[in-house]
Amino acid sequence: MTIDEIIGYIAAFDGVLTLRPGPGDGSPELAWGDTFFYYAPDGRIPARTQPFATIVTKDYPGDERSRLNRPGTFRLNIGVGAEVFRARTGRAPRDANSIDYDPSVADTLIAHPVYGTAGWLAVVDPGPRTAPTIRELIRTAHDRARAERTRR
Repeated sequence: MTIDEIIGYIAAFDGVLTLRPGPGDGSPELAWGDTFFYYAPDGRIPARTQPFATIVTKDYPGDERSRLNRPGTFRLNIGVGAEVFRARTGRAPRDANSIDYDPSVADTLIAHPVYGTAGWLAVVDPGPRTAPTIRELIRTAHDRARAERTRR
């Protein structure tokens, strides 16, 4: 799956606000080229809320293990919550750091290398093996974000 295919898939869900930071928009330079997805039916970034999914195209400080600085490499990150995280990994999010895996392997569902403990999963360079799973997890994350927004 390409970045544009993933963006198109997620942006088609109801109430999604897609942010693509770039020069001149006031965002930090480090975020330029990445994409952030919020459930925001009013079109405004919700206060005190994280995106429900992100696409990152480069290594961030403290998050270099996925080796995203390789040409053409990106990682899709999905906030699925504890229950789905446990179902997919066999571990509670609090144990994410004890899962032994290589976070740079392409087209493989993994605990997010930094935010796994918060119930996030990730895929570097999603492809045919993970595409159906990614679509399901994105729907789950979107539904969670919508439900959270409704509770407020």
